[in-house]
Amino acid sequence: MPEKMFDRIALIGIGLIGSSLARVIRREGLAGEIVVSTRSAGTLARAQELALGDRYTTDAAEAVKDADLVIVSVPVGSSGAVAERIAPALKPGAIVTDVGSTKASVIAQMQPHMPPHVHFIPGHPLAGTEKSGPDAGFAELFENRWCILTPPEGAEPEAVERLAAFWRACGSNIDTMDPEHHDMVLAMVSHLPHIIAYNIVGTADDLQTVTKSEVIKYSASGFRDFTRLAASDPTMWRDVCLHNKDAILEMLSRFSEDLASLQRAIRWGDGDKLFELFTRTRAVRRSIIEAGQEVDAPDFGRFVAAHPEKN
Repeated sequence: MPEKMFDRIALIGIGLIGSSLARVIRREGLAGEIVVSTRSAGTLARAQELALGDRYTTDAAEAVKDADLVIVSVPVGSSGAVAERIAPALKPGAIVTDVGSTKASVIAQMQPHMPPHVHFIPGHPLAGTEKSGPDAGFAELFENRWCILTPPEGAEPEAVERLAAFWRACGSNIDTMDPEHHDMVLAMVSHLPHIIAYNIVGTADDLQTVTKSEVIKYSASGFRDFTRLAASDPTMWRDVCLHNKDAILEMLSRFSEDLASLQRAIRWGDGDKLFELFTRTRAVRRSIIEAGQEVDAPDFGRFVAAHPEKN
């Protein structure tokens, strides 16, 4: 039988990550009770229809009362407001974490509101799809994916390990990082690819007569894969850009320099340089598959994972 890790877990936000957590917590029996909170009454009603929790409320402060673990799953720009709202209701000894894609900004927003009697341990599961909302989640989302914890200085090791054990029970691998280092790494591996995808798809959309015919009709895997990234939640990615701008701008600068070098190679017919680049990048793709961080399957196996009954 699965082992209960917390008597009560409060999920603040019930989008892709929150609803996936609700499903895996239920499947693995990790909590005695799941409390779901979100600002939208309509979204909350849908979460209840899906039986994602045991109790439901639009009041985040009400949701965290007596919770042993509080997981904030909101756009990073809303983290501070949520922290301020829930702080007076937090139980002594509770672990408060988040799932935001930027860490330095989230810490700056949330930590000033955290009372000294709780354990604030920011986190970031590196898992997701382009889908959003409570219907988008699935319990397998975190399997063999990394969850990075960025505990602040002075964090209690036992609380950090307890949170790490929770994420392992959800299927994740665990690493810890300094918040600023996390933000630089994620700017490269996540934020920059999404920004490039948004820009490429936006360029195609600007060519409206083409977009409405040839580009859509003949979308090959390259453009199609860019549209998957560019379909991600606009609010979330707006906040990521605004709250990790220094690291993102640094990565964009490096990318622009490399793009200029590639442009010169194409202009001057430097086949050797092109072949060397394409060979090196192909090896990167293979190493990702070998590391178990991707699968060589249609749609990266995401549809099958979310809908095993249709496999």
